[in-house]
Amino acid sequence: MSLILQLKDYRLTTAHIYYHMPDHPGLLQEFLWQQYDLAPGFPELRKFIDFWQTKLDGKIHSVRVASASLVKTSEWRHTETYLRLH
Repeated sequence: MSLILQLKDYRLTTAHIYYHMPDHPGLLQEFLWQQYDLAPGFPELRKFIDFWQTKLDGKIHSVRVASASLVKTSEWRHTETYLRLH
């Protein structure tokens, strides 16, 4: 299933969500979210953040997002020098 998503240009997306703990608002806690999502709009991440803001108590402080395409075209490089030992 993940290969099919990757062929449709989905990327493995990781979001570090920093939020204030409901009982201790002065403390920050980190939640790590990882899912296949479409860059640059990130619709799945946006749905998750909307769910968080409506259903959970911890107020979001910040979100840091990283995304990487796992299926890439192959790279070919021509070597100009060929060395042989022994």
